[in-house]
Amino acid sequence: MKGLQYHPLMFLTLSPVSTHVSALVGIIGGIALGVLVIWLLVVLRCKLKANIPSDGTSESAPPLNPDQIRTELLIDHIDSNTLLCSVCENLNFYQIFLDGIPEAEEIPLDSLSSILQKSYQCSFCRLISFHVRRTWMLDKFPDVDLSGIQCRLFSMACGCLRGPFYPQPKFRCYRLHINMEGLKEFWEKYPTSRATAGSLNIYLMQEDAFKFGRPTDLHSRRVKNTVDIDLVKKWIKLCQENHGDECQNVWRMGDGEDENLPKYVRLVDVVSMTLVPAPSGCRYVALSYVWGTGSTEYRTTTNNIAERSTPGGLNTAIFPATITDSILFTRQLGLRYLWIDALCIIQDCSQDKITQIKSMDLVYGLSYLTVMAAGGASARDPIPGCRPRTRTPKQHIEVVQGLHLCVGPPRLQEALALSVWNSRCWTYQESALSRRRIYFTEQQAYFECRRDLFCEDIVAESKGHQFSSHFLRYSRGDYFPQADPFGSYMWAVKECTRRNLTVESDVVDALTGVTNALAIGFSLGDPARVFHCGMMLTYLHQALLWQHDPHTPRARRSLPDGVSLPLPSWAWATWCGAVDYTSEHRYLGIVNGSGEPSVVETFINSWYIVDHSGNTVELDVRRVSRIVSNPMKEEEKLAYSPPSGILDSTELTLDIHRPLAPGTLIFRTTSSHFGIVWRGSEENDDSGASLHHGLFNILSATSPPIWVGTAVLPLDPMPPPSLEFIVLSRTGTNRVYDEQSLKYYHECVLHVMAVSQNEGLMQRVGLGVIHEVSWNASRPKEKVVFLR
Repeated sequence: MKGLQYHPLMFLTLSPVSTHVSALVGIIGGIALGVLVIWLLVVLRCKLKANIPSDGTSESAPPLNPDQIRTELLIDHIDSNTLLCSVCENLNFYQIFLDGIPEAEEIPLDSLSSILQKSYQCSFCRLISFHVRRTWMLDKFPDVDLSGIQCRLFSMACGCLRGPFYPQPKFRCYRLHINMEGLKEFWEKYPTSRATAGSLNIYLMQEDAFKFGRPTDLHSRRVKNTVDIDLVKKWIKLCQENHGDECQNVWRMGDGEDENLPKYVRLVDVVSMTLVPAPSGCRYVALSYVWGTGSTEYRTTTNNIAERSTPGGLNTAIFPATITDSILFTRQLGLRYLWIDALCIIQDCSQDKITQIKSMDLVYGLSYLTVMAAGGASARDPIPGCRPRTRTPKQHIEVVQGLHLCVGPPRLQEALALSVWNSRCWTYQESALSRRRIYFTEQQAYFECRRDLFCEDIVAESKGHQFSSHFLRYSRGDYFPQADPFGSYMWAVKECTRRNLTVESDVVDALTGVTNALAIGFSLGDPARVFHCGMMLTYLHQALLWQHDPHTPRARRSLPDGVSLPLPSWAWATWCGAVDYTSEHRYLGIVNGSGEPSVVETFINSWYIVDHSGNTVELDVRRVSRIVSNPMKEEEKLAYSPPSGILDSTELTLDIHRPLAPGTLIFRTTSSHFGIVWRGSEENDDSGASLHHGLFNILSATSPPIWVGTAVLPLDPMPPPSLEFIVLSRTGTNRVYDEQSLKYYHECVLHVMAVSQNEGLMQRVGLGVIHEVSWNASRPKEKVVFLR
């Protein structure tokens, strides 16, 4: 080769083989260039991913700055607007998820009807359509008029699982919120849709979080066919290690009592498959489920209790799916003991049932974890997600402008609102008393404790930094107990009486765990003395102020087994249907009122009750004193003056030639008669349901009569034109009497009870409020009341 000379035309005379080689070299060079470009993109992606912790729970290197991310998003952006309608293709979803859209700058989308029509051609409209069709149940109601609903888009912060300064504001995690204008009018037209028809959220999937330099925290993740047991264990561990006493003693309020189950409580040993007395200090799972109808052979009875108390004595072949799945789940958690009412209580032994029912506060309050089988309508149904093919995840994911977006399963409260489990009275206290709960619904599982809420479709596992906050926490249920005993009691009564019971007379038993917990947790005393027929006697002034739900007929409950005398009329448990404790706004409109009734002064010095043994005993009722101005105003000087002094033994008896029935209340107050007139149809009731209780004007005895107060009374049968009223306590509100004739001043209204009388015994007819001046002017008479 040495000395070879090159001619200028040399390369023009190459052979055909050389030409092919040259072309091959060009192809290889092009491929190499392409590989180089791909490698550069991968490196850039890896740089972004390197900033994301793998488990979403630990701190990491500072994320890339926003400008750098915007550059990478432009590189990565795939123009998929061909899958979007003309409205959605003008949205920059990268920019929206990166910077957010304040509610004040929400973007108009389209009418809901139009979005549903476009769902077949637009991937973003399809997300909205999927949610609306599923949760609004449009398949069942195809003729629903949606024409008045307009959709608008803005973003909401998901929150942060870390400290207060991480991530930086530009790297906050956002979810898209579709606001529905016109929903109020829609609810008025279709009131039953209020629980399910509402706004919706759309989430970015966790696999796309790295595109924004974010951790996967609070992004959506894919829900599998079965529940990830390791994830459940992680939820429990986070609660145990980070929440301390707040989740260890939910209702016992740190009273220092023995935290072991009584020996008479039985547990299922899922290893030896036998019923055993609860071992001291054991960790166990409790089950909350719907019994439903069907075979009862799986239940424990006096005939099979001996066999079931021997190793291997529990035959799972006859157990329904809910029970077999709860046994499987307990084993998967690595626990040995399980409490199931149908197995652990002897169902045909009344004494055992009474003993066990009185211990429900302990059974659920001390459980390590309570399983809420909220996905089934009976014990025959499997627990969704415990085994393969027991659930079908309803998680809808669409690719929009290269981003994976998801409408996840409903939030916990929405999922429970649609469940049979949530409609049952017994399940209320089972949930309220439990410190840790895992809800199995048709779509996914949710874990809830006093501090946190986790679910399968959102990455939210964190050690819970002091300043952490995330949106899931705000979808939890109500705490039990609340800050004060009566508030906790009031809410429990309202919840329970709205739920269904197979046996109506079980209502007090179904609340016994809650009432026991309140008596113990707030140191009120012996639960048997604190509560009677479900009524909270220590707060009797407030407890008497319950109201029937206006749409519920006034009908007595069937009597419990072994009870021959009717229950007292003054107890809510005596009456079927829902009960309300509401503010005095109820007297402004029959369906108005929220919060608890206000008692600013109590008038009754001593309360007595006839106990179950027939003895008359004095009650320990908390009193409320009124704060008056100093010097007193003229109206305060003329205030109602209640009877004073205590009742002597002769006043505690009634000459009716028979003993007073247990539950008879005895107290001294004043009584007077007033005329009443029904106001007629209630203008503010837009539910369309029949009213069984209405508002009545209370009229003075003057000529002409004036409107002096308002009462809620039953409409069937219609009360007589005049009723007797007795004074209970003082409150304060206006617009419940004729304010042109009766001047308003502070706390000028009295709580009164409308009563009927037979042989000296009074019965509750309804409740009302009367202006204090009018009551004094009616010349009321002092009276010892025997309220039955």
